[in-house]
Amino acid sequence: MAQSKGTVVLAYSGGLDTSCILVWLKEQGYDVVAYLANIGQKEDFEAAQKKALALGAKKVYIEDVSREFVEEFIWPAVQANALYEDRYLLGTALARPCIARKLVEIAQREGAQYVAHGATGKGNDQVRFELTCYALCPKIKVVAPWRLPEFYQRFPGRRELMDYAKKHGIPVPVTPQTPWSMDENLMHISYEAGILENPKVIGHGHPAGTAATAPGASRVPVKVTNTGDGATRSSALELFVYLNDIAGKHGVGRIDIVENRFVGMKSRGIYETPAGTILYHAHLDIEAFTMDREVRKIKQGLSLKFSELVYNGFWHSPECEFLRECIGRSQEPVVGTVRLSVFKGQVYILGRESPRSLYNEELVSMNVQGDYEPADATGFININSLRLKEYHRLQSKVTVKQDE
Repeated sequence: MAQSKGTVVLAYSGGLDTSCILVWLKEQGYDVVAYLANIGQKEDFEAAQKKALALGAKKVYIEDVSREFVEEFIWPAVQANALYEDRYLLGTALARPCIARKLVEIAQREGAQYVAHGATGKGNDQVRFELTCYALCPKIKVVAPWRLPEFYQRFPGRRELMDYAKKHGIPVPVTPQTPWSMDENLMHISYEAGILENPKVIGHGHPAGTAATAPGASRVPVKVTNTGDGATRSSALELFVYLNDIAGKHGVGRIDIVENRFVGMKSRGIYETPAGTILYHAHLDIEAFTMDREVRKIKQGLSLKFSELVYNGFWHSPECEFLRECIGRSQEPVVGTVRLSVFKGQVYILGRESPRSLYNEELVSMNVQGDYEPADATGFININSLRLKEYHRLQSKVTVKQDE
């Protein structure tokens, strides 16, 4: 056994990679504290704790960060209408700074100089974990085995990891029947790698069905009511779990995309984001109903930048903090109720109401003139056409001159 190098806090999932990494870190001379975040995944946490201790962890922390994940990370993303590359609702990207924040907290509690993770050297998660750690604790040192030649040369593939696990008595859940990587949290489930690296291979999702729900929106979601049975959920975590259950059963929020990783390559992923998809559509609708047009245009640009920053791991950057403040300020009038249904994988908006609505039924009506003078539109059109007339007048002159 190598000479002791000190204590490292490992972000531990209980899967093949982090189980092998735990044993490997001990081989390198580290005292290992395992940290398993409960972020809404279906997991036997007691079994995972026993496994980590059996593999040699000197201590195991299992921290439930589900509520913080919803209130402090998912809600700002809902307010932002955050989408990366027009489709991805950022389930993994939002979870990483939440997990890493607790990782640093435990390292400080344990007096550990090091933190470690099992993220690969080709992916986004290594960036997300480490930028959060360095932002919150600049002096922390990160051990990233998948970037260390002595690790990745020893384990060039999963076969070598499986052999190592067998040699060291590490039980692993991976079988040939699930030849891909899966990440699960409250926000979503993602599938990637393995056979899915071929973008032609078809992934499989949940069956579709029918249901009806009515979520409320008041700057952040505050209540969801099922119009069928009248059941209501009000706490952040409870309503999010409920929407996941309803939408997940009906195939809502499943996408199969090729995206651009921050490190420079394209990757294929399959994501299932049930509650997040419902809330995205509900919020988008009530925001359009209550927010000034020009504010909304500016906010759309901020949302695009926010999504990029979150995806790339910059949650704890000064620019992302600034954007969250700006977006939060824009949400003051976003109050109301949206009625919607889910059917065969789709979310359908049925209606909305709000005490802060900017919709004026009399003003927009074709049957009532209201406080609007139609004749004024003539001058409006003339002024706006002036630029177009001048542009095309000049273009005509240029064309005639070229033809001479």
